[in-house]
Amino acid sequence: MQIVRTVIWVLLLVALVLFSVNNWADIVTVRIWDNIVVDTKIPAIVVVSFLIGFVPMWLYYRGSKWNLNRKIASLESAARTAAATPVAAEPTDEPEEAAPAPSPAPAPMPSPAPNPAPTASTVPNEPVSDLTPTQDRSDISKL
Repeated sequence: MQIVRTVIWVLLLVALVLFSVNNWADIVTVRIWDNIVVDTKIPAIVVVSFLIGFVPMWLYYRGSKWNLNRKIASLESAARTAAATPVAAEPTDEPEEAAPAPSPAPAPMPSPAPNPAPTASTVPNEPVSDLTPTQDRSDISKL
């Protein structure tokens, strides 16, 4: 990146020198206010105009860079200090009791199985019974 910046500055300087050599004989009258008139050469006007635009932006850039570098150095210093100093527990005369471990969460209760659907009997008009096939109808009367 540094080489690119250097090449750009060299090209800009070569262009300025070529412009100055070709326009050095020309004198221009510049009226600043009504009563202030300056006779100057064109290359001087170009250089002054360039500096008027460049210097304030360059100063702003350098100030911002300085401010950000200062903030970064402060944060790095704080991080280094925080990493270097161990966190010490407060000494107490009484031995600390171990805190009981939290009990595990209870297992979820399984949902009850749905009642089985009544099966269709072979006889369509026979009522559905809760009796199992091994029970006898005579046992119903005993209940």
